Amino acid sequence: MRLLLVEDDDRVAAALSAVLARHGFDVTHVRSGAEALQELLAGGQDAPGFAVVLLDLGLPDQDGFEVCGKIRRTSSTPVIMVTARADVRSRIHGLNLGADDYVVKPYDMGELLARIHAVSRRRAGEDGAGAESGARDTASAGGATRGAGGAEHGTLRLGGVVIELPTRQVSVDGTRISLTRKEFDLLALLAQRPGVVFRREQIISEVWRTSWEGTGRTLEVHVASLRAKLQRPALIETVRGVGYRMAARGA
Repeated sequence: MRLLLVEDDDRVAAALSAVLARHGFDVTHVRSGAEALQELLAGGQDAPGFAVVLLDLGLPDQDGFEVCGKIRRTSSTPVIMVTARADVRSRIHGLNLGADDYVVKPYDMGELLARIHAVSRRRAGEDGAGAESGARDTASAGGATRGAGGAEHGTLRLGGVVIELPTRQVSVDGTRISLTRKEFDLLALLAQRPGVVFRREQIISEVWRTSWEGTGRTLEVHVASLRAKLQRPALIETVRGVGYRMAARGA
């Protein structure tokens, strides 16, 4: 697996490259945003064949956020931001710009390796799904994924919970329930990928479209309201310190 490491500190880059090489990665190290863009974009989107970009934010020539935005406008290569900026606002901003993940220094090497493999698998899965049938995906209005149990024609089924994406209606054991717009958006996001953990920052970015830090409490309130209305407290699982996921087999 080819990996592009964008890091201006040579000592950090050398140590990280050595560990990554021991785990089978072919690492290309660059020290600036301009070099990163040249490596990624020269010769076309997929010419270098990088599976993942590890992007530091504190680069000498331009901010890493700016680099991420430029990458995302021309390439679908997964980007993991690796930085000392730990504040929630920076994390949300990075995800809004199109980063696939955000890792704060200092980090556990095992976790970083797991995140690299996770984003590369996710990208491979998306590419495979896109090659199967564009017409079928279009018919699944609102982007219902094949990973959700019983998804057909934009309908997601999780046990007795039925979510109709085109009409934004939800029923539990045959009885329709009323959800607010944000409650439905949150439920649909989680339900389209049962078992997958969504980070709090990612949910806030995708559902609320904001980087306002105070939204975190709003998220907790909406999760609690959904659990009560669905009458299935175990359907939406809390992953402590990370975020939420939909129970893989319903509840």
